[in-house]
Parts: sequence; C-alpha cells; structure tokens
Amino acid sequence: MSDQTARREPELLTITEAAELLRAPVATLRYWRHLGTGPRSFRLGRRVLYRHDDLRSWIDDQHGKVAPVPAARL
Repeated sequence: MSDQTARREPELLTITEAAELLRAPVATLRYWRHLGTGPRSFRLGRRVLYRHDDLRSWIDDQHGKVAPVPAARL
C-alpha cells in the first residue's frame, strides 16, 4: 500500500465521522437531515452515510450563504 493510499480519507463516512469533519454535533446533522438542508446523505440498511465529496461540496456551497456582518457606524 502506498503512502497516498494510506492517507486517503474514506469515500463513505458515518454520521459520527461526518460530524467530526464538519465540527458539528451529530444531533445537528440529524436535524439538518430532517429539514433537508444539510449535506447530501443516504441510507444503507440502517446506517446513514455521507460521501466525502458531497460533504466537501456542501461546505464550499455554505461559504456564499453566510450573511455579511454589517459595518459598524462611525
């Protein structure tokens, strides 16, 4: 196994692993899933899984959705 293969992140992540990547509580990911607003996920049997690429895409999409902070008045 090469060093690149050993360091490569898994393609499919559990909800716990996705929460760690996003630095968010698992409960938040469950809530987002319920609302349909979070990263794309799917069920495989009883497990909820996330594709690593979907998480990265969702993170990139969130950058433009943050409301700008109003400038302080002088």
